[in-house]
Amino acid sequence: MSTLPGIKIRIPCFPTPLLITRIVTDYTGTLSFDGRLIPGVEERLRKLKELVDIDVLSADSFGTASGQLAGVPLRPVIYEQDGPHNVLKEKHAKEHDPPHIAAFGNGSNDELLLKAVKEAKGLAVALDNGEGCSSLAMRYADIFIVGIVNALDLLLYPTRCKATLRP
Repeated sequence: MSTLPGIKIRIPCFPTPLLITRIVTDYTGTLSFDGRLIPGVEERLRKLKELVDIDVLSADSFGTASGQLAGVPLRPVIYEQDGPHNVLKEKHAKEHDPPHIAAFGNGSNDELLLKAVKEAKGLAVALDNGEGCSSLAMRYADIFIVGIVNALDLLLYPTRCKATLRP
């Protein structure tokens, strides 16, 4: 159980506020572009790390995730290139209290992660940084947004989430 304060998001017509205590995110194409962290991501992850736990799950296509995240510092979970990423990410979310997760992804291998979090009434965010966003990821997202910086800012400035999700 985390001792971090979490992030409360009040959305009109939701029976209770969302309480986000963990971020579960992909790395390749989500936090990065061509294997490099998007400018502004490191700073935001440092701020968010004071509020919530952060798990980075990736096959790390470019082999750069550990080095790029060292400055946060975060240690990513690296999956085998040809492994069942979709299933492993879903399992990770289900084992870590999915109603309190904000999940971020852009690929087909993020589909089950986003689906598990959305169905549990957490926050599922699909995004595009320029490498594209799978229609499967978008299908199970609560929000689709352009850019990881904008996506992370949804948690740093929760009123933005409220404005997007309210009926």
